[in-house]
Amino acid sequence: MNNKDSFGKKFLAYVKANPIVVMLVIVAIIVGITKDNFFSWKNFGNLMSNTAIRFLIALGVSGCLITKGTDLSAGRQAGLAACLSGILIQRGDYASRLTKLPEMNMFLVLLIVVAIGACLGLLNGIIITKLKVPPFITTLGTQTIVYGLCLVATDAQPIGGFQKKYIELITGRIGDTNGFHLPYLLFVAALFGLFFWFLYNKMRHGKYMYAIGGNEVAAEVSGVNTTKTLMLIYTTAGIMYAIAGWLLAGKTGGASTSMGMGYELEAIAACTIGGVSTTGGIGTVSGVLVGVLVFELLKIVLQFLGVNPYYNYIVQGVVIVVAVALDVRKYLAKK
Repeated sequence: MNNKDSFGKKFLAYVKANPIVVMLVIVAIIVGITKDNFFSWKNFGNLMSNTAIRFLIALGVSGCLITKGTDLSAGRQAGLAACLSGILIQRGDYASRLTKLPEMNMFLVLLIVVAIGACLGLLNGIIITKLKVPPFITTLGTQTIVYGLCLVATDAQPIGGFQKKYIELITGRIGDTNGFHLPYLLFVAALFGLFFWFLYNKMRHGKYMYAIGGNEVAAEVSGVNTTKTLMLIYTTAGIMYAIAGWLLAGKTGGASTSMGMGYELEAIAACTIGGVSTTGGIGTVSGVLVGVLVFELLKIVLQFLGVNPYYNYIVQGVVIVVAVALDVRKYLAKK
């Protein structure tokens, strides 16, 4: 068998296994041909920046899904991190400051929100492993708690007046804004993508994670410390949401209690589209990236088609349901 036949078979197998990805890419190509400025560096930069932050959240969620769990608090945790970052990074001379603390270094703020995110993730892990509460219920409860904390911290007020150097760092790019350029967020996403690839494929933690997703009882019998592994997975997820929230506040130039709402569903959908199975034990970092990229591409396609923004949620909801349905069908076919 020559290389051409081998490539053809692999391509057909990918199309068969990932129909949503292929369909959305085809639609994007058609829209790009028929609509002006779709294939432009400005649009590419926006796509990369949006994908980068969602990718970090999806990486956090992916470990939960691979172990047959989930994390419905992801979006709200990212929103809390964004709001706390905004409060602490407000300029000292800003009239509507929400804190009497002195103006803080943006990297110190990052460490603070990461510590809070780790604690929230660890809390999820403890409830799931020690109290044996299902991940769905645990993270649903945490979602509500985190939203309440966000309301208390901000008094439901919008947050602005960020330090200029913070916004410039997050929105910075290499190259000409109107020509070829690469946003800094692209490099941040690449760095974390490489780290998670190494974690999932080369580290003992990754092997334990896939073992738990395949069969938790068998993994425990074979010597895997399932409690410790799950705690680490949810703690790591909390850290990723915090970093994403810190970046999100700087990217948007403001923060509010609605920030991050629904991001967990997008992350779950993106993971599922990218091949992370909701039945556990299956998933890759590259697949997560493809899923997030395709999902963000769908949003841009809808914008260029002039679809009413309210209909976007309907389309995205349909994609989520179809992606999970196809995943379940593949699981049942294997059985």
